[in-house]
Amino acid sequence: MLLDNKVVIVTGGGHGIGRAYCHGIAAEGGKVVVADIDGEAADMVAEEISGEGRQALAVQADVSSLSSCQDTTSKALSQFGQIDGLINNAAIFATIPISRVGFQDISEDEWDRVMDVNVKGVWLCSRAVAPAMQERKQGSIVNIASGTVLNGSAGRIHYVASKAAVVGFSRVLARELGPDNIRVNTIAPGSTLSEAQITDEILELRQANIGNRALKRVERPEDLVGTALYLLSDLSGFVTGQMIVVGGGDVMY
Repeated sequence: MLLDNKVVIVTGGGHGIGRAYCHGIAAEGGKVVVADIDGEAADMVAEEISGEGRQALAVQADVSSLSSCQDTTSKALSQFGQIDGLINNAAIFATIPISRVGFQDISEDEWDRVMDVNVKGVWLCSRAVAPAMQERKQGSIVNIASGTVLNGSAGRIHYVASKAAVVGFSRVLARELGPDNIRVNTIAPGSTLSEAQITDEILELRQANIGNRALKRVERPEDLVGTALYLLSDLSGFVTGQMIVVGGGDVMY
């Protein structure tokens, strides 16, 4: 029970890796706020957790909107009375597909949309929950970056740039919130088989990444849960401003 009675908000919690985080938190005794722009998916995950005898709240949320992030925070506080953790997982990549093309072929609208969710959304959600954590002088924020920021993967430069921004943002936020005993860390997943609909093309793409890994298998959402639980729990009580790469040894950092 690493997270016994801790309340954790997971953005993008209705699909893929976010769903795995939600189930992992609940299994360790945490109370989960499943926040997703797909309200039906959020409801489904919350129902799954409740069906296992755990506590969960579903909230339809748009992380690119400050009022929506504040609404999520208000509902979490109303339901559970406190907020102990936040996983900024929501991002445009798999569930909401983007172009895999060279930097000259990305539209300006798509670039802005990726930055709105992947970078601005992390800022807005952190901004919304921080006061509740500061009041209690404790909390843990876990931001999700990507191993691509370390190896400069070609294609989807807007996605890679957005995740690099998350790393820098997290380090500054760790400095600013440290005096309030709030920790901020980053997880950088490798190429993960997290899509709801796994096509032959997606499977081939994920399989292609195995060759560079020390651990020769496809990465799945469950592979990321343990690291998230560690960073949310008191086991990492003196860890902040760090990035942990979870990619089977693709990049050793």
